[in-house]
Amino acid sequence: MTLAQLKDEIIAYSKSIGIDKIGFASADPFLQLKDRLLTQKQLGYQSGFEEPDIDKRVTPERLLPHAKTIISIALAYPSKMKNPPKNTREERRGIFCRASWGKDYHHILRERLQKLEQFIRERAPEARTVSMVDTGELSDRAVAERAGIGWSGKNCAIITPEFGSYVYLGDLITTLSIEPDVPLTDQCGSCTKCIDACPTGALVQGGQLNSQKCIAYLTQTKDFLTDQYRKKLGNRLYGCDTCQQVCPVNKGKDAHIHSEMEPDPEIAKPKLIPLLTMSNRSFKEKFGHVSGSWRGKKPIQRNAIIALAHFKDERSLPVLTDLVKNDPRPVIRGTAAWAIGVIGSYQEKKLLTELKKSECEEKVLEEIEKGLNIIENKSF
Repeated sequence: MTLAQLKDEIIAYSKSIGIDKIGFASADPFLQLKDRLLTQKQLGYQSGFEEPDIDKRVTPERLLPHAKTIISIALAYPSKMKNPPKNTREERRGIFCRASWGKDYHHILRERLQKLEQFIRERAPEARTVSMVDTGELSDRAVAERAGIGWSGKNCAIITPEFGSYVYLGDLITTLSIEPDVPLTDQCGSCTKCIDACPTGALVQGGQLNSQKCIAYLTQTKDFLTDQYRKKLGNRLYGCDTCQQVCPVNKGKDAHIHSEMEPDPEIAKPKLIPLLTMSNRSFKEKFGHVSGSWRGKKPIQRNAIIALAHFKDERSLPVLTDLVKNDPRPVIRGTAAWAIGVIGSYQEKKLLTELKKSECEEKVLEEIEKGLNIIENKSF
């Protein structure tokens, strides 16, 4: 069998196991990416979730000796929810980003990649392979761009002609030397809608993201959220889709191909108040299978409190009061105190004043003071 024939067989097999797009790229070092990553590091634009060794991120041979080819795969996910629950004054809801709808995509793509690896080794026993999804060293987007899966949009996402940017990406490095595909031409043109719409200005310019300001990153942090970003958060519990939603290429793109990616509306768009009293066990039982749960319940609960403040939901005051009084986590107590100030009135001023006497954590005291100042400055 020639390598050209093997490539055709790999493509055909990939379709049979539910891979929506597949592309082939050389495993040469990503030199331009290295320059960009060094710039990002110097500017302090990294999130901290990335692989810290930049050479590993740009040199496939560091991950697999004698690497010759990288296979990029893409699976399309839904952009619209069937029968979404309404967000009413009686039942305020938060929202998980679309990439966290359905089963955790890491598991879905790893399963596809494992099958692909096994298929390749059966057809070419001499081949060695290494695969990764998202948390691996390589930049999935750089690989997908080189492999012709899509072009790298100004929103820093891979945009495919068929599915827009609503795709999950995975990589498979191999020692086989397979003919590479041709990269797609950038089709963003002069459009800047994603840059203009970014809630925090995290998209510094086309293709450059300050991760420290990106709401998708901010929703995953575990500490107090900086004041300037709390209003920007809205009712987002995990991630942000704004730069995808405004993209003209994404208009009308809504793939319902994989049943395991279909969202449970009560999980993708959950009621906010019940989130605040969930135990670790109940949180894992309900949300543990989605990618947005990977940081645990604390960031989600903190974001839920901010969302209730966003809605000025007076129904949440009893549970917020209980959190300020009894929750052992300073971030939750403090954020709840601030939210009480946003939602409450003079009655809550008395509550927060009393809480100052018993609170010992400095940061929580600062949040109580913020809440009091907000109440003071309201005109009733």
